[in-house]
Amino acid sequence: MKQYKTGFICGFFDIIHEGHINILKWAKSNCETLIVAVGTDEFMLQRKNHKSVLTYEQRVEILKAIRYVDIVVEETDLDKLSAHKKYGFDVMFAGSDHEKEPVYIHAASELKKVGVDTLYFKRNNISSTSLRLRAAQV
Repeated sequence: MKQYKTGFICGFFDIIHEGHINILKWAKSNCETLIVAVGTDEFMLQRKNHKSVLTYEQRVEILKAIRYVDIVVEETDLDKLSAHKKYGFDVMFAGSDHEKEPVYIHAASELKKVGVDTLYFKRNNISSTSLRLRAAQV
């Protein structure tokens, strides 16, 4: 039996790469059901200040095909407490690059008050941003 019943992870998952697969595999190894929230194209533009390479619909279809992912939902904001109320997860997963980000510090604190743990995955050096830059040089 896994430590958690329902896990939650969010991201844009634009240009899917091995780092995404690794964090999804790790998250799924810690929970029975893994919910993946995918940021919409509009939210990505707002949060990252650039358009996605793959459309929201394309990113959702790719994630649905990954064996570690049980449920894919839409993400339109950073309100993790609201997401918890909607999906009822008992653990939130995130990359270690978010560990010192104020919005995640606040979210982890608020989630802890309602009994939700937050676990951070040590990221490798690959990112969609680095792939985007490397592709531009080709």
